[in-house]
Amino acid sequence: MRIAVTGSIATDHLMTFPGRFADQLVADQLHTVSLSFLVDNLDVRRGGVGANICFGMGQLGTRPVLVGAAGSDFDEYRAWLDRHGVDTGSVRISEVLHTARFVCTTDADHNQIGSFYTGAMSEARLIELKSVADRVGGLDLVLIGADDPEAMLRHTEECRTRAIPFAADFSQQIARMSGDEIRTLLDGATYLFSNEYEKGLIETKTGWTDEEILARVGHRVTTLGSRGVRIERAGEPVIEVGCPDEEAKVDPTGVGDAFRAGFLSGLSWGVGHERAAQVGCMLATLVIETLGTQEYTLRRAHFMERFTKTYGDEAAAEVRTHLA
Repeated sequence: MRIAVTGSIATDHLMTFPGRFADQLVADQLHTVSLSFLVDNLDVRRGGVGANICFGMGQLGTRPVLVGAAGSDFDEYRAWLDRHGVDTGSVRISEVLHTARFVCTTDADHNQIGSFYTGAMSEARLIELKSVADRVGGLDLVLIGADDPEAMLRHTEECRTRAIPFAADFSQQIARMSGDEIRTLLDGATYLFSNEYEKGLIETKTGWTDEEILARVGHRVTTLGSRGVRIERAGEPVIEVGCPDEEAKVDPTGVGDAFRAGFLSGLSWGVGHERAAQVGCMLATLVIETLGTQEYTLRRAHFMERFTKTYGDEAAAEVRTHLA
């Protein structure tokens, strides 16, 4: 399968302030706050849901097509993704805007002050999927991830018009979307991804029951945190897959993206949904054990050893042929 992933491309600039923000605030002067914090360090991390998912798929050898918008400062990030098996040929480069950026300072009490700069992400709405499909020789599935909301709507409508199967994955954007927008984005999706909380929010905002949503999508894939994942299809038995044991719990950021990367890779290999979910859960476990969304290394022997321990020899034999 040729899979394209649309979604945000961003960098996180994370700083640490050794003091407490609260000690710098004067109660009767909060209406004229003017503060500057001398920080101890700066940690720049690659991120964005589209890039995170594609990085994981690249680690698994499936060469996904990243579709999104970045700025002229994307060169180093592009080289990183290219080196890790991602096709970045369909990334739009803005002539005037920088790549989206999250800037955050954390104090000694773990309070945070942050800002998100949308930047070039706003130009993702200008990308036409037909040009992407023509460049790579066709698309079998498009995952429409969190991005510029207008881009998400345009990509969804284009998939319907051109009969390209698509997966709906609202992620962080679900909080700002209306019920009408969510109904538009999920109706007819081959896959609908969400976590358990987002599942309830989708039902509340759309006014549709779980059964009504299942009647409008091919499969509903709901991640359950440490309990794994549940896959539902109308009229078929529910598939539930658990997670491997964690060796450490370092940072949960990007775990959902990693699951999607593993699941989509499984679809690309042509394995069943249960097996694809197992690959997703294994990759997500590697990410939660690592600081940063793209800082893990997939060592295939180690991956398969842990996969076999959790899911058994038969499952491992099927996955090993593709992973090798």
